[in-house]
Amino acid sequence: MSLVPVDEAVARLLAGVQPSEPEEIALVDAAGRVLAADLAARRTQPPFPASAMDGYALRAADAQAGARLAVIGVSRAGARFPGILKAGQAVRIFTGAPVPDGADAILIQENAQRQGDGILVGAPVSPGRYVRPPGLDFTAGEILLRAGRRLDSRAVSLAAAMGYASLPVRRRPKVAILANGDELVPPGADPGPDQIVSSNGVGLSAFVRECGGEPLDLGIAPDRQDAIAASVDRASAADVLVVIGGASVGDHDLVQAALAGKGMTLDFWRIAMRPGKPLMVGRLDAMRVMGFPGNPVSALVCGHVFLKPLIDVMLGIPADSRLATARLGAEMVANDERQDFVRARLEMIAGEPVVTPFAAQDSSMLATFSRADALIVRPAGAPAAASGEHVPILRLEG
Repeated sequence: MSLVPVDEAVARLLAGVQPSEPEEIALVDAAGRVLAADLAARRTQPPFPASAMDGYALRAADAQAGARLAVIGVSRAGARFPGILKAGQAVRIFTGAPVPDGADAILIQENAQRQGDGILVGAPVSPGRYVRPPGLDFTAGEILLRAGRRLDSRAVSLAAAMGYASLPVRRRPKVAILANGDELVPPGADPGPDQIVSSNGVGLSAFVRECGGEPLDLGIAPDRQDAIAASVDRASAADVLVVIGGASVGDHDLVQAALAGKGMTLDFWRIAMRPGKPLMVGRLDAMRVMGFPGNPVSALVCGHVFLKPLIDVMLGIPADSRLATARLGAEMVANDERQDFVRARLEMIAGEPVVTPFAAQDSSMLATFSRADALIVRPAGAPAAASGEHVPILRLEG
């Protein structure tokens, strides 16, 4: 079987995937979730002319330097002055308070001298000065938050101001993660002489959370077809199943046989990419199934290239915004027939992003990957690139 190009593999993986169903949640729980529908403001903000400063509400025509105005009341936030301001009058006002009827400007308190029951105007003001008109921020019916927006503190605060106590969001896609291999022990356990600590399961679980999904850690299955099959049974409620390890040429039949025995239809495996060549994609009923390589960096790179776009589509998020370009900080040799994802450091130099590949790129080196800010995307057959050239990059989280 020939190697599948990366772009084709991603397109085939995403074909037919639909956003998850919406659910209504409390506004206080909405941070990090993805909006499932456009939101229109339910109210106008501000709903009335409001003062932008502490001072005195008055008629601009009366605010001539040296003029004396009678102070007839106070307007506070939440307690407006109930009367109508007339010529020669002023109302003490505070920031956010409703501007009294009849007033059209605010004289800031620094430019007013209080004299008993009146003020002496220290400087003229123009109509509208320091007055926030109704709808300055937004008006009722205006669409301010669009479906697909990941809700951060700014969006949640805006939704509250718009009049919402709950929001429609996409259900978090459930991603079951199964590590496979007799050589693996869970984090915190003491590995035997020929064993290693399994980092992929917890790493991909954390990655799924960062992407907005809900991970289901199925633990570690030994290299037995029945054990793999039993673990797959526990993933029945998941939208996606990721099996880590056992996807190489020597071990692939074991994982594939276990999944095929459960009814999986294999779409493809072996991708023209580095790291991550032995990636497998299939379907098990409605569940997407992916087989990731066991090398830690390979598994996480496959997560960035394949799993994140899949979760994004399920969340209704627009096209990946992590793709960018940067200037090379070091030369790179010509590439072979596989698309390369090169771990690199990204920094701003003289106002321009500069990306520098790490010298060591072995797919087992997690420490190096943890220091990476981006992946340099080297297309198959790319010629040698000199330092200073611009190259495509995939920004990593954070």
